[in-house]
Order: sequence, then C-alpha cells, then structure tokens
Amino acid sequence: MTQTASSTPTGEGTPSPLLFTPLKLRGLTLPNRAVVSPMCMYSAQGGMANDFHLTHLGQFALGGAGLIFTEATAVSPEGRISPEDLGLWADEQIVPLGHITDFVHRYGGLIGVQLAHAGRKASTYAPWRGRGVVPPEAGGWQVIGPTEDPYNAVFPHPVGMTVDDIRRVTSDFAAAARRAQIAGFDVIEIHAAHGYLLHQFLSPLANTRTDEYGGAFENRVRFLLEVVRAVRAVWPMHLPLFVRVSATDWAPGGWDVDQTVALAGLLRFEGVDVLDVSSGGLTPAQQITPGPLYQVPFAARVRQEVPDLRVMAVGMIDTPAQAEEVLAEGSADLIALARAFLRDPHWPQRAAREFGLTPTLPDVYARAGW
Repeated sequence: MTQTASSTPTGEGTPSPLLFTPLKLRGLTLPNRAVVSPMCMYSAQGGMANDFHLTHLGQFALGGAGLIFTEATAVSPEGRISPEDLGLWADEQIVPLGHITDFVHRYGGLIGVQLAHAGRKASTYAPWRGRGVVPPEAGGWQVIGPTEDPYNAVFPHPVGMTVDDIRRVTSDFAAAARRAQIAGFDVIEIHAAHGYLLHQFLSPLANTRTDEYGGAFENRVRFLLEVVRAVRAVWPMHLPLFVRVSATDWAPGGWDVDQTVALAGLLRFEGVDVLDVSSGGLTPAQQITPGPLYQVPFAARVRQEVPDLRVMAVGMIDTPAQAEEVLAEGSADLIALARAFLRDPHWPQRAAREFGLTPTLPDVYARAGW
C-alpha cells in the first residue's frame, strides 16, 4: 500500500522543508514532523476502543500524519479521567486497539499510545456532560493522589497514596506498556503533565508529602523516574519512549521551567527519547494568557540545555508556516497539533502543497489530485 505520510519536491534539487524531513528515533523513522497530539475523546465504554476510535485515529493515517497518538489511555480503572476514557489495564482491551494499529500501519502510518493516570483529577465528567466529580451511582469511583487534597472544591477528594500504592501504579504502567507492544503500537508516551497523577507528584503545590516521594526535587521526581524505568525495562529497546510534561504550573511556588530542564536531563539518562513539552493543568490558581506558539519557548529552553534529547512543541501551532518556523529556529524537533488536525485530518498533505511539494496520497485517494 502506498505510504501516506511523506511528500516529494515538485522540482529537482528543491530541498524539503524541515517539517517534511524524516526523523529517526531508535529503530523508528518518522516520515515527517507533524504529530497528532493526544486528545481525549470520552467515547469508550469500559476502557474499550470502538468504531469511533478506529475512524477518528485512522483518518490521520490517511491524511499523512508523521505520528499519531491515542488519547490519554488509563493504566488502571481508577486512573481514568472520566468513565468514558480508553484503557489498557486489561488484556481484553488489546484486540480493539490492535484493529486500530493494524489500520494505521496498513496505510503507512505510525501510532503511539499515551499511558496515563489521572490521580486526583479522575472520576470527573466529560466536558460536555457536566463539571466536577462523577458520583458512584453514575459510574464514579474513589480517586487517589499524593495527599488528601483535592484539585478544587468540586473535584473528588482523593485518598493519599501509600508507598505500596505507588509501587502498584508503577507496575500498572509497566503492564500497560507490555499490552501496548502486543497491540502493535510503535511509541509509548508517559503522561506526566496537565495536573494528572505524575505531575501531581512533581509539583510542590500538589505534593506536600514528607516521605521519600515529597519535599526536595529529587524526591518529587522519584515516582516519575520509577515509572520510566519500569516502562523502559519492558518496552522494546528499538522503539522510542516519550514523556509529556507541563513545563510550568503558571503559579507562584509551583513546578517551573528550571525544574523541567533538570528533569529532562534525568529522563534522557533513563532512556527517554523525546520530551513533549506542554504546560499548566495542575492548579486552578494558574495564570495563563494563551496565544500562538505560547509554549514554544519552554520547548526551546529544554532543547538548548539538553541537546541530546529530542523535543516536541505543542500549543496553538496551527499553520504550516508556524510549524516550520518552530523547527527552523531550532526550538523543537517535532510539532504536535491537536485542534488543527481535528479541523483538517489531511493537514500534512495540505501543508506539503503549501510548501510546493507533491503530497503522497494513499492509492484509494490518488484520483482526487492536488
């Protein structure tokens, strides 16, 4: 089957833009730098993927994405953000996801899974269904977190995790990674951003523990590093591992870019290949003024100070020109897009045309031309 994710110059000797320059990550070569960012769809039942997920994710392979990520996929039932989240905590969830990876591969694409645990932000409603805690009678559950402090007044009150709980969740991440390999995924991303469990342990605003998992920087990063080691130990060495972080809490006294840079160096040592640099989500006290490319400086800082770690930029990067600018100035190695792909699943093929390239289309679409 014709590959969908690359493009060729329209004239001999015309160099490809950086956006369409392949990137090798371990044994995997991404044909371009446009990545479908993880986006929660709140459309599963019992953590099981269904026809919606096949259609939703499959369209991006037909549209030429360099890499596609699933939404946050819970490593345990308690780790779901909402009752409708995807999961990889049970063997029964492997085959439905395998149908999706098979489809993506059949049409020349690559696909990764974002493994996640929502912590104290779990058992909440999908955005269009309500706000705050989902009660047990509506499918909710008891949530856990670094301490008993909730995210806010309308979110669930967590149970503070014991060290045994931490070890159990670490094992859950590793078990989900094994299932991801069986399901045929090419990449794993560990979700340590947006105020979910691993981020909760990183930030001193959420993590006020007094044991070996709280207090000093080296204690607050311990849980994430243990999860990374556990996943890397079972994930094939020829396949890349990503970690998503929030570079800053956007709040005084919180996690910040200096700590992100320090963490990035540790993650590279543990076998992480790409740091996916987002921000925010930890506290309702955050003060953010979003705008085009507003998170790119965080990615640039990491790339500059940890040069042997690949970096992915995300956040209101909408146009091919913006994506190319970020790559050309050396701020990132990959561009993650979310809303732009929802608006146009064929964004990479359109981008190729805008750069004067001839988009490569799957055989079944070739008659459409460009």
